[in-house]
Amino acid sequence: MSKFKSQGFRNTFKNARKGMRLVLKSERNIRIHFVAAVFVLVLGFILEFSALKISVLLLAIGLVVASEMLNSAIEFSLDAIFHNRYSKMVGMAKDISAGAVMFVTIIAVIIGALIFIPEILALL
Repeated sequence: MSKFKSQGFRNTFKNARKGMRLVLKSERNIRIHFVAAVFVLVLGFILEFSALKISVLLLAIGLVVASEMLNSAIEFSLDAIFHNRYSKMVGMAKDISAGAVMFVTIIAVIIGALIFIPEILALL
């Protein structure tokens, strides 16, 4: 028996929605990613992308948003554990986490370029 009460299926989704709201309220970068994602998807629909291209864009967007959320969780956790005190190791962990977000974002931008540039050039 765990010391934590089983929260049930419904509460799991309730907590996940709470986490989404929390990260959207507290993290400016994730709001920027969401605005960019909406722009990309709207442009994809305007250009009448195939389901495959939209799926690839959704996967790239999902990876960026998920990595940003994990980065925020790591930062909040480390700040809570170390009470916002400076530590070289904490700084390194945060930098690595932020680097992972940057890496995924660069890959997503490359994917977007590979999908959008030929479509836009074909219109010209």
